[in-house]
Amino acid sequence: MNILFIHQNFPGQFKHLAPALVQQGHHVLAMTMQKTEATAWQGVQLVRYSATRGTTANIHPWVSDFETKTIRAEACFRAALQMKAQGYAPDIIIAHPGWGESLFLKEVWPSANIGIYCEFYYRPQGADVGFDPEFPAKDEGDVCRLKLKNINNLLHFEVADAGISPTHWQASTFPEPFRKQISVIHDGIDTDALAPNPDVSLVLNMADGEQLTLTKRDEVITFVNRNLEPYRGYHIFMRALPELLKRRPNAIVLIVGGNDVSYGARPEGNQTWKDLFIQEVRPQISDSDWARVRFLGNLPYQHFIPLLQLSTVHVYLTYPFVLSWSLLEAMSVGCAIVASDTQPLREAIIHDETGRLVDFFDANALVNATCDLLDHPQERDRLSKNARAFAIAHYDLKTVCLPQQLDWVNGLR
Repeated sequence: MNILFIHQNFPGQFKHLAPALVQQGHHVLAMTMQKTEATAWQGVQLVRYSATRGTTANIHPWVSDFETKTIRAEACFRAALQMKAQGYAPDIIIAHPGWGESLFLKEVWPSANIGIYCEFYYRPQGADVGFDPEFPAKDEGDVCRLKLKNINNLLHFEVADAGISPTHWQASTFPEPFRKQISVIHDGIDTDALAPNPDVSLVLNMADGEQLTLTKRDEVITFVNRNLEPYRGYHIFMRALPELLKRRPNAIVLIVGGNDVSYGARPEGNQTWKDLFIQEVRPQISDSDWARVRFLGNLPYQHFIPLLQLSTVHVYLTYPFVLSWSLLEAMSVGCAIVASDTQPLREAIIHDETGRLVDFFDANALVNATCDLLDHPQERDRLSKNARAFAIAHYDLKTVCLPQQLDWVNGLR
């Protein structure tokens, strides 16, 4: 078949599926807005396109999001017209619709079947919005803006033949009747590559110019986000640090994440969330304790894996929102995990079986759960083995997720 992928930053969630389809003998193309000189990736032919205009100044803020998506959709539409003029016709289109690009592709190729990646449907209650009372809406009209933000999702329901979602909870956010068209299949974790390594070591460059080598013999607490922000509980973790450092005088705390914002609003002024909460808790932490906290920024993947492998206790917190790959990767390498009792985490972390769940807002509970695991190596070992076994059984790329994804694609014929 001719299979066309649409993702503004390809491969994204399709990094395993697209090459697997190439290996099956299909002709696979990907349209992307990613700036790259490459013309192919793992057998996938890349077609770059770009928007020819920017957003309108002073547009109504409630519709600015949809204008941005319309601009991207037009760019993809016009690039698709050129491809059609050159004789290209896909049998199947697989798209992440989150940025709008795939909105008008049925107008170009009406006979192509479309499958969409259903990551999240915005809701005014019961999910991320309004979850954290510390950051209330600044405008009562935000619920109206949120409703209009779903226009892109709703319009895709009219053209999509099927959907795929990584977790049951994320799929449940979508309304009926389209919810019935969504298959729940995770992107998949390579549990062979992401396996425990008792001999792992990691070298850190310290502020004083010295190097620190960490191994499994060290007491290491890890916290990982793409960016350090409230959506992923950064503020709660930082507020737990003063007591955590006092109670664990030998622990090294490794914090991974950038200074930008992936989700939600930016803090007021020119500050970052990272600096804002450092300033809040730093007066409660001695210099000697603070020296044991390391902000590592965004790590290259080849360094990220050993960081998880040497973790003694891994902490993962999130609003009710999309599930991070990093949580399942931590399970796959056999981390002992303390996580927030929020959706969709409950699908992966079963309390006291594959990890420990604590109230998202309770920093003291987070400290107690972390210290309890640090004090009980046999309990850590039990949770570690259970977490890895669960990851293999439910999220393994080769034996579980990829076969199901390929079946899903065949169902789009």
